[in-house]
Amino acid sequence: MNNGATMVELKVRGVLFDMDGVLMSSLGSVERSWRSYAKSRDLDPERAVSLAHGRRAIETVRALRPDLDAESELRIIEDLEVEDNGGLVVLPGVRELLAALPKDSWAIVTSATERLARSRLAFAGITIPKHFVTAETVTQGKPHPEPYRHGAALLGAAVGECVVIEDAPAGVASGKAAGCHVLAVLTTHPAETLMAADWRVTTLAEVQVSGETSDCLTLSFQSWESAKGK
Repeated sequence: MNNGATMVELKVRGVLFDMDGVLMSSLGSVERSWRSYAKSRDLDPERAVSLAHGRRAIETVRALRPDLDAESELRIIEDLEVEDNGGLVVLPGVRELLAALPKDSWAIVTSATERLARSRLAFAGITIPKHFVTAETVTQGKPHPEPYRHGAALLGAAVGECVVIEDAPAGVASGKAAGCHVLAVLTTHPAETLMAADWRVTTLAEVQVSGETSDCLTLSFQSWESAKGK
């Protein structure tokens, strides 16, 4: 933590977690799968990987090969990712934070399909949450605000009463556009790409939660180089 750190106590009713890069590290699987897919379709693998982070796979496919049937291509990339769990691990502080949160106070809002999300959560040993937003749940994925607006609605909370926890620029943009507070974790992207977030921490091990009900939770953490006001 650097010298510009600021102690934050954030009061919210709901916590909206992205999945990949926030709850677990699946970077190897994502990148290997998209590189394999790109090579099979005569695409630039690095461009495919860059576009895929934080977005729904179907939208990445449409951007890469608009001439192909997106639903068919989605099934191909989904199969590749479901079959590849190499290196998938739960990130620091995740189990402790989820255990401290009341079940009605949090949701997962992921760009992954439900099949892929359930597969990864099961492999990681994370219980499927009561409130769950996947690629199929919304008509427009991140960076559009719809995913996080939907997540807040599932919790019965106003967007301004929720904090989004994200690792990718597209997800940060989605949370901000929705009207939520946004906390970025520096697990997959450089800090300078997450300047739109309100606060940043290295991992969720730095975040503590207090409050026994979802009516008023307090998240405490030390944010370094806070993006607020910049």
